[in-house]
Amino acid sequence: MVLNGAAPPRGSAAAAAGLRIRRETSGGGATRGSGNSISRNIALVMSIGFIAFVALLHVFGKLLVIYSTRRHTEGKV
Repeated sequence: MVLNGAAPPRGSAAAAAGLRIRRETSGGGATRGSGNSISRNIALVMSIGFIAFVALLHVFGKLLVIYSTRRHTEGKV
């Protein structure tokens, strides 16, 4: 870009490069593709469900460890 803020003439290679850079950087993050999308509510429900599922796996794992250690130590005195 020119220091005084003037844009290059339309149709020039510099103008095309500036427009391409502006398109790639505008939008504030990832651009949406043309694929399927889900609503925010569905995404929220799915993420909370995943967190609950992982929490339940941790609880079941802890109970399994407690059960297996109790089972192995019952016969020993």
